[in-house]
Amino acid sequence: MVLVNYAEQKVNCKIVYYGTGESGKTTNIEYIYSQLNHSIRSDITNLKGFNERTLFFDFLSIDLGTIKGFTTTFSLYSTPGQAEYNAARKLLLNGVDGIIFVIDSNKDRKDENLESLRNLEENLTSFSLSMKTLPIVIQYNKRDLDNAMELEELERLFNPYGFPSYEAMASQGSGVFACLKSVSTMILSSLQ
Repeated sequence: MVLVNYAEQKVNCKIVYYGTGESGKTTNIEYIYSQLNHSIRSDITNLKGFNERTLFFDFLSIDLGTIKGFTTTFSLYSTPGQAEYNAARKLLLNGVDGIIFVIDSNKDRKDENLESLRNLEENLTSFSLSMKTLPIVIQYNKRDLDNAMELEELERLFNPYGFPSYEAMASQGSGVFACLKSVSTMILSSLQ
């Protein structure tokens, strides 16, 4: 839910990067952080475990300046991909305004991606949210892999609602800002 403070003329929108472990959620946020001027972004917060994988979440705040008289900020979070951290995933979806669902294009990760998509839908339902009405963008990451699934198969398997979707190589920045711009535009459009 977009937080609007009329007294202070501020709007804060929450975007969550969701997907299976090692799909590239943290890589997306780290790339965005590396490309933005420090004057419009916060420091990045990474809570990682022993193996350098996200333990609870990653966080980055971006100040978009003034839009229609309101100071507008986007808060970006990534969820842990591991199933044992589902409570953290669920908690991070509380108050979400938009989601970038990151798919690992590796053929060997198909079942994990499908389970993560089912888990997202289940967790959204616990907050009375629906994938059919929430701004969601699909990112098909790691498109440079030799064993990447074909785009048509990815769309068939992971995009039943016809969300905007983008091919990406987050480690190189390809497709990262296209996904962020798409979901941000959807969120801001829903406010009007």
